[in-house]
Amino acid sequence: MTVLDLEQLSVREINYALHHRDSMESVTLVNPGGAHNLAVGLDWPGEVEIRGHAGYFVGGMNKQATITVHGSVASSVAENMMSGLVRVRGNASQCAGASMHGGLLVVEGDAAARCGISLKGGDVVVGGRVGHASGFMAQAGRIVVCGDAGASLGDSLYEAVIYVGGGIKSLGADAQEEEMTEADVVVVRALLAKAGLAEDPARFRRVASARTLYHWNADAQQEY
Repeated sequence: MTVLDLEQLSVREINYALHHRDSMESVTLVNPGGAHNLAVGLDWPGEVEIRGHAGYFVGGMNKQATITVHGSVASSVAENMMSGLVRVRGNASQCAGASMHGGLLVVEGDAAARCGISLKGGDVVVGGRVGHASGFMAQAGRIVVCGDAGASLGDSLYEAVIYVGGGIKSLGADAQEEEMTEADVVVVRALLAKAGLAEDPARFRRVASARTLYHWNADAQQEY
């Protein structure tokens, strides 16, 4: 295992080392001190452990790598992730998993506003609550929320599906609660297992798009 110390190296030097890792398969970052932009744009199937709190954009644009933050993170964790796994042992600030295309983001604590905003694929699993406008304009992929969801959940949702285990303060425009089928239970069970969360999938509710916002209806005399 390779250990890189943020008290001895700059973020630029850390990311350079991660991008030119030679034979490193497992890397531990110590003393992160809330630094921003850690482990960004990785494209190899190794593991990165961050021992402490991280700032914004940690794990952004990740491909293949498994990144674990043993603390909380600022905004936009795993933004634009393409594949791999990013796990946050603590809480995440706003826009967690924004514009993800693939992979799995696990936030074991709470996630703030706009979690999964503009999601384009992949899965987001939150062990606690999510803030307002989560899932806003999410186009594909799945969001699992074990706790409560804030106001305007799934506003202007496209084809992504949101599963909520707790209460929902309010649904956003064009979002609707639908029947939880056995297939949905199977999906939620599998995602919870991947995330390592012991929850009963049968208690979750399904939220999806009513599809009234993005279909132009000539019969309704809609105008551009």
